[in-house]
Amino acid sequence: MRNLQDLLSTNAYPGRGVLCARTLSGTVVGGYFLTGRSAASRDRALRLIDGELVVGPLDAAEHDPLRHYTAAATTDDWLVLGNGEQVSQVVDRLASGQPAPVALGDLDYEPDPPIRTSRITALISRDAGRTSVLGAARPSRAARLTSNVMTLTVSNLEPGEAVLLTTYDSDGERVSVASPFTETTVEAKDEQGLLDEIWQALDPRFRIAVTVVDPVQGPSSAIQRSDR
Repeated sequence: MRNLQDLLSTNAYPGRGVLCARTLSGTVVGGYFLTGRSAASRDRALRLIDGELVVGPLDAAEHDPLRHYTAAATTDDWLVLGNGEQVSQVVDRLASGQPAPVALGDLDYEPDPPIRTSRITALISRDAGRTSVLGAARPSRAARLTSNVMTLTVSNLEPGEAVLLTTYDSDGERVSVASPFTETTVEAKDEQGLLDEIWQALDPRFRIAVTVVDPVQGPSSAIQRSDR
């Protein structure tokens, strides 16, 4: 398997990404990162608001549901990470008693033609991360406009293992739909190490923010780095 730093450093513009990882010390954590090319995309920051991590504008810009959303929230059982308004939707579904794979079903990619950005979501159990359920609603690479919806259940990651979802594969200019998921390895010994590992691998031209969250403690425990 390719390591995380190699994967991200060779994908100049991955868009947004979520991952679940077990550090070398044995702790399972969730990660989320945000990159952007346009001025509007780069005019964003991650903030802790009412116990949730929210992606919002730096200034008083009008709310844009494709750029501004809850990126990390919790239920009693799950830490939920994702790249759009589906995070709040999935939280509500889980809170109503839906099983994790069902809560991640019936989602659509973003209505932003021609790119048609994928919705990517990671659920990490709050029992020290024994189970993670990742979901993606992606556009087809063929002509049809319906979403391909995938869920993946991962249990008992070994130290140094991770699973990554990104929205794009890109050289910084041309953008294509990313692979459904990638198994990878990390070198980080702890949460701070993973934060640094992701940050250093992202192209400085596009990186905006990275956060790492302990699923047991939730978003209030998040550590982050930002260019903002």
